[in-house]
Amino acid sequence: MIRVVLDCRSDTLTKPTPALRAVMASAEVGDAYYEEDPSVTALELGVAKLFGKEAAAFMPSGTMSNQVALRLHARAGEAVLCSPDNHIVQYETGALSGINGLQHMPVPLDASGFLVDEEKLPEVFVSRSLRHAPTSAVVAVENTHLRAGGRVYPLARLQRLKKACAALGLPLHVDGARIWHAARVEGASLTSLVRYGEVADTLSVCFSKGLGAPVGSALLGSKETIEASKKVRKMMGGSMRQCGMLAAAASFCLEHHFSRLDDDHAAARELAKYVANAFSNAHVVAPETNIVLARFQTPEEAKTCLKVMLETKGILLSALDAYTVRGVLHLDVPLQEVKDRLDA
Repeated sequence: MIRVVLDCRSDTLTKPTPALRAVMASAEVGDAYYEEDPSVTALELGVAKLFGKEAAAFMPSGTMSNQVALRLHARAGEAVLCSPDNHIVQYETGALSGINGLQHMPVPLDASGFLVDEEKLPEVFVSRSLRHAPTSAVVAVENTHLRAGGRVYPLARLQRLKKACAALGLPLHVDGARIWHAARVEGASLTSLVRYGEVADTLSVCFSKGLGAPVGSALLGSKETIEASKKVRKMMGGSMRQCGMLAAAASFCLEHHFSRLDDDHAAARELAKYVANAFSNAHVVAPETNIVLARFQTPEEAKTCLKVMLETKGILLSALDAYTVRGVLHLDVPLQEVKDRLDA
C-alpha cells in the first residue's frame, strides 16, 4: 500500500482546511484598490493592532512586502546593511538591485553567525557625507532566519539592535515572515506581539508560512509609511481588487493556527533526531522552530538522504543547496504522523 507522502519541502505547501474554505467562500469583498474591501480592511487593522503599529498594507507576497519597505527606506545606489544569508539577498531573485537599485552591504555578525553585532554596527556605517561609498540607508534582519535553520532572533537582541540603529539614524526593517514561530518559542501570545512591533520601523509578516493561509503577507509601519507603501505596491504590480477571500483566510489562520505552531516545532525536533541517528555523516542543526537542516560533506550524501527518506518513510524533503537537506514542518504534517512514520 502506497502511503500519502508527507511533503516537508516548505510550509507554503499547506492546503486550506474545510473550515478555512468555508470562511473564504463566505468572505465579504469589495475593491481593495479603492480601500472598499471590508475583509482586507479588517485584516490590516487587526494585524497592525496586534503588533502595535499604526497601519498595515496587505501584500501578495513576502518578497514584495520586503522590497516595498526597502524602497521606502533607501534610494537607488544606497546600501542595505544585512547578513549575506538574509532572505532579501538569497531568495528574492535579485530584487534588491534589479528592482530597487539597492546594494547589499554585510554587517558584522556575532559568534552565532546570524545575529548582528550591534556594538560593531558603527564600524560599517557610511554617512551621506562620504562620497566614495554607498550610503548606509537601512538595517534589515530576518526572524526567524531561514539559512540558519529557522533560528530565532531573540527579542532582547532586537531591542539592542534597534537602539544601535536609532543612534546612527538608521531605520530597522524586520523580515518577519516566520515571526510567529519566534514569538511562540519566546512564549508570546497574540496579545503580546506588540513587543515585536516596537523593535521595527517596518515589519513584514507572512500568513502563508506557518499559519497555513493560501497566500499573502502584510507590511506594517507608521500611517505615513504604509500610505506611501501602497503607491509602491501599485508600481510593482501588487494592487489587488476583490481579494477579501485571501484576507479573510489570513485573518482566520492568524486567529486559529498561531497556538498550534508548537506542534510543528516538536515535529521538527523528532525529524532532526531521526536524521541525525540515521545518517551519521550528517551535521544536523538542532531546530529551534519548524525548520530542520542536515548538512553533508558531499552532494551525493545529501541526495542519498533525500532518496532514503522518501522511499523508506514517505517524507519528502528538499535540497537547500547541494550539500544541505531541508525539512519544514507545517499544518499538513501532523506531529503524531511524523512520530509514527519515524518509529516504523
